[in-house]
Amino acid sequence: MVIALAVLVVILTVVIAIQYRAYRARSSNLEKMHNKLNEIIAGDTSEKLLVFTDDRALIPVLIAINHLLEHNQHRTANFLKMEQSMRKMLSNISHDLKTPLTVVLGYIETINLDPDMDAEERKVLLTKVHAKANEVLELIRQFFDLARLESGDKPISLSGIHMNDVCGKNMLAFYDTLTVKGFEVVIDIPDKPLLAWGNEEALDRVLNNLIANAIQHGGEGRAVGLTLRGDDEFVYVDVWDQGKGIDEMHQDRVFERMYTLEDSRNKAYQGSGLGLTITKRLVEAQGGTIRIQSKPYEKTMFTVKLKRIAFTD
Repeated sequence: MVIALAVLVVILTVVIAIQYRAYRARSSNLEKMHNKLNEIIAGDTSEKLLVFTDDRALIPVLIAINHLLEHNQHRTANFLKMEQSMRKMLSNISHDLKTPLTVVLGYIETINLDPDMDAEERKVLLTKVHAKANEVLELIRQFFDLARLESGDKPISLSGIHMNDVCGKNMLAFYDTLTVKGFEVVIDIPDKPLLAWGNEEALDRVLNNLIANAIQHGGEGRAVGLTLRGDDEFVYVDVWDQGKGIDEMHQDRVFERMYTLEDSRNKAYQGSGLGLTITKRLVEAQGGTIRIQSKPYEKTMFTVKLKRIAFTD
């Protein structure tokens, strides 16, 4: 009996010692984790929490903490990227507002300083003032449209859209202008009706922006086209040109706010820098995606993908 009690005491002692050792090891690991987390937070670094342990209770906690750190780092990076983008956008908008307004003030000052100005010359200057004022209004409209889209304050109602009609209507709106300028116009719309889930007003603006962009930046190729196609799940609209294209290093950035291919703010080559950003937001608001493929002077193509709806007679 005494021997049995002695053995039991020894076993309990060993168990207690093992538990105490495990407790000390866990306490030590928790202290290391606490100190390391404080270092990561204080240093605002992208480090991960590295603690070597065989404690099965701590391993999932470490994995979850590292996932949380990674998520927070991604959000911080996205915030910094957005902040930088917003600063650039505000800087560029300030520049783009200042330039036409300065011109407007110059025209008005010229008119005021010369009360005996010829009526025809005055009319020409007033026409230029009107055009520049419209340029300012368009930039402001684009800026607030983008702000509403990104804030969610501009809900877009979705319904079934007859894509054949919408694509044909938007391409034909540019047809006369293109043919007068000597462009080859290629319209490939199937006879079979294709229906998509979207918003016709938003889609009109998307296609208008893409076609205008193809004309403006792909004019050297003298060819602009639109292709409508579909598969079992989606409808695709390709708007393409054969101009100078976009280098691969720039393709991921063309949808960024105020991003333009020319660093100079030369209006002969670029617009406000908001058109493609608004286009992307409008496509996404319809549950779709947009991507670009480009080979300079061969084909630069923007492809809009929307959810397809089965057509029933």
